[in-house]
Amino acid sequence: MKCTNCNIRLLGLEKKGLITPDITNILSSPERSIEVSIPLIKDNGELQILNGFRVQHSTARGPAKGGIRFHHHIDKEEVMELAFVMTLKTALVDIPFGGAKGGVQFNSKEYSEKEIEQVSRLYMKSMVDVFGPYKDVPAPDVNTTPKIMGYMRDEYKKITSIDEPATITGKLVEDGGSLGRDTATGRGAFNVLEKHFEGQKKKEISVAIQGFGNAGSVLARLLFDAGYTVVAVSDSKHAIYKQDGLDVHAIDKHKQDGKSLDLFSAEGLSVIVNEKLLELPVTVLAPAALGGVITEKNAANIQAKIIIEVANSPTTPEAEDMLNEKKILIIPDLLANAGGVTVSYFEWYQNIHQERWTLEQVNQNLKEKMEKAYDETKEKSDKLDVSLREAAYLVAIERIIAARPLY
Repeated sequence: MKCTNCNIRLLGLEKKGLITPDITNILSSPERSIEVSIPLIKDNGELQILNGFRVQHSTARGPAKGGIRFHHHIDKEEVMELAFVMTLKTALVDIPFGGAKGGVQFNSKEYSEKEIEQVSRLYMKSMVDVFGPYKDVPAPDVNTTPKIMGYMRDEYKKITSIDEPATITGKLVEDGGSLGRDTATGRGAFNVLEKHFEGQKKKEISVAIQGFGNAGSVLARLLFDAGYTVVAVSDSKHAIYKQDGLDVHAIDKHKQDGKSLDLFSAEGLSVIVNEKLLELPVTVLAPAALGGVITEKNAANIQAKIIIEVANSPTTPEAEDMLNEKKILIIPDLLANAGGVTVSYFEWYQNIHQERWTLEQVNQNLKEKMEKAYDETKEKSDKLDVSLREAAYLVAIERIIAARPLY
């Protein structure tokens, strides 16, 4: 059983002589893949069988770590690919975890809260022997929340009679969750950009952010407060652009009031289509929403000097080849959005050691981890004359193989 999409990047490294075929083979195959059937009894009494998955890609460096998503399009191949990415991501930021991912195949938006709770508990019931603080530590992902993690933790406690907070991360703070987890992905990306632009005049650095959800809005606020010029932001329907910079806090309040982004007004502001935001002449483009938004169809029109991938896989391999030819620097998702799993590790650590860190401690430790990962990736890139993505892969792979040598 191999992960087809995992092979694409690995084979590219292998062809350049940067890794061996044996490394490609072992990293293309997860250690363990579990499929379960979840018998949901809906509110109307109807029985529906849902498919559930958990893939543990690697435990070479510690317990498997990765989110659980509820989505009607999820399948085993996607879960394998995401678990593979988690293995690399935890190794890159040098936290003592491996990689995993899980999910249930259903559209949670079409189900009641009672039905979602039932799915959450049944999923945990089917996986109770898989999970544990030193075996596999799940977390929220697409369409799952701290509240859903609470259902799963409670079910684990009911079945095992063990109340171990470190079994799950991404919990509510009052249930043992970590301060700073809600802003970790956006803050981690901010830390990376701060390190990259160290010593430069922030006002002269223009930024366009596609996606004003959790990660994108946090990144926008932090950049604005640090003096960067945020010229464009977007949500799922609209994008706004102001060449001399937007007031991010005013936009944030506008969105929190439930108003549409296209109704935000400011002198010199333009409402543009989402696709145009990607092609603006800016210093930094931050795709922070969906995957696959930069493709071979629009790569030729990208004018940004730097792309920081806050979303997962926003750039297709074909587009990346074109961007590399244009000398556009890509800070890969493997590094850029690793803040989330890093603070998940901090939560696990606090639970294990019965500690409670302040927000300042969490943010400072995150900053140190992200800056170190950036420095190591940049050093590897410069030394081998490879892209930052290739360098990030190599830093991670070296740590994985060192933990579990092939020979």
